[in-house]
Amino acid sequence: MPFGEFVGFIAACMALSAMAIDIMLPALPLLHTYFNLADPNQTQAVITFFLIGIGASQLFYGPLADRFGRKPIILAGLALFILAGILTTIADSFATLLAARVLQGIGAGAPRVMAVSLTRDCYAGARMAKVMSLAMMTFMIVPVLAPALGQVILEFTPNWHWVFGTLVVAGVALMAWTIRRLSETLPPERRMPLTPRSVYSAYRETLTTRRCVGYMTAVALVFGAHISFISSSKQIFDDVFNAGRSFPLLFAAIALTGGAAAFVNSKLVRRVGMRRLSMNGLGAIIVINLFHLGINLAGYETLFVFMLLQGASVFTFGILASNLNALAMEPMGHIAGTASSMIGFTTTAGGALIGLAVGLMFNGTLIPLTGAYVALALTALAIAYFTEKPTQAGNL
Repeated sequence: MPFGEFVGFIAACMALSAMAIDIMLPALPLLHTYFNLADPNQTQAVITFFLIGIGASQLFYGPLADRFGRKPIILAGLALFILAGILTTIADSFATLLAARVLQGIGAGAPRVMAVSLTRDCYAGARMAKVMSLAMMTFMIVPVLAPALGQVILEFTPNWHWVFGTLVVAGVALMAWTIRRLSETLPPERRMPLTPRSVYSAYRETLTTRRCVGYMTAVALVFGAHISFISSSKQIFDDVFNAGRSFPLLFAAIALTGGAAAFVNSKLVRRVGMRRLSMNGLGAIIVINLFHLGINLAGYETLFVFMLLQGASVFTFGILASNLNALAMEPMGHIAGTASSMIGFTTTAGGALIGLAVGLMFNGTLIPLTGAYVALALTALAIAYFTEKPTQAGNL
């Protein structure tokens, strides 16, 4: 693919999972009513179970991709995503819906893992970070538009099934693009044998490489904070600010800051360096949320303040996401598929469980969310700092 199309394809692979989360945010109250759930916070499990499916799937997609190539794995995952999407539209119980969402997440894990592996196959270092930043910038269009699309669907038909059906169409479109335009990026001579010993060896190397483990853990913590915001965003705008009707527009405004951050990062990463941007970003997100927590404890929270400070947090997350992931992948180029699988599993499943734990603490205020941001970012900063000795880090 030409460079521009390659970035767009990588963004689409990443965006499929984002769309599968964000398009249904307006429908969460309908799920609460339709399935007669005791606690509205339970609807957040639709997001968490999907993310757990993505995380778990990545443990085996990487080794399979290192053995059979990237393209067949993407197509197999998309086929499962489409099938599971059909199952979600006909689910007759909340348990069935959650089971289908796990399967859908497993399917979505393939293009997500392969997005990183394809990029690492073709690029390295700051060039890789630039590709990921540009893809992130393009991908951020989905969180901006997906809730609005879900809201529009519900305006025409107050039926959550149609929202889930839209994901089937998206899966079919990405499968067609893959079949027609994607060339295999892993030649046969670079493929690894698929044996228990080789898989164990690759995972062992990933989990014993200090830089990979340290930055991978930092990503999981920061991602957990971000997911806690996404999971409870509909309830925040409904219950805290009584602004549910404006939810798609307000959510889009916050999501745009993530896209802006990806663009800024693509311009800064070569000059400033991935590690310095990451450390400064973690420090910034701590300060932002300490200030936000203080405002909440003092009782001065307003919609304007929330939009401003949460937008700043999402902007900072946009800086952190691509750099911390690239730092974790940087020493793992020779086993990119397996390494990206382990990184994806840890960050996605770990972030989902953290996000669910914080989301279930929602009590009609923003104190649990802002407090979690501070605690998680502080921990991530400590881990990132000690992952490499500052004297050895240099300007990455």
